[in-house]
Amino acid sequence: MEVMTGVRDPLARGSFDLTVADGAGAGSCAVYQRGGDRLQVLHVDLTPGGYVAEVQEQLDSGATPLPEIVPGSVGAYFRRASGENNAAFAHLVRGKAEINIALEIGVEGRDSAGDVMALMKLIAPKLITDASAPSASPSVSGKG
Repeated sequence: MEVMTGVRDPLARGSFDLTVADGAGAGSCAVYQRGGDRLQVLHVDLTPGGYVAEVQEQLDSGATPLPEIVPGSVGAYFRRASGENNAAFAHLVRGKAEINIALEIGVEGRDSAGDVMALMKLIAPKLITDASAPSASPSVSGKG
């Protein structure tokens, strides 16, 4: 965590409940700097919803597609256009579940977009449950 955020011994708050929202899960976790104003450095959010259109908008605006981290998922990641704070974001949707990662303050000289993609690869398989899987259509299931 320190390599990605530059924050040693950060404050972390939050929790996830994978049983709510019909098993799609919900929750968040935030990481803050210890000193000074205790600025939020990193935020991970799991919400029910799954708005694929948001991912498509990000891709249309120049974001990079995430690989299919969990079966049936789509996602994107990108750096803040202004470059301010070396911030980067990742967004993944699978069925009814949506994960957002915001690295609000990245380490200068690091690839923050690559960092949020790597973090998504680590946490999405643990937060996205089978209950969030999209319903199979007849053309996908091979029956019909």
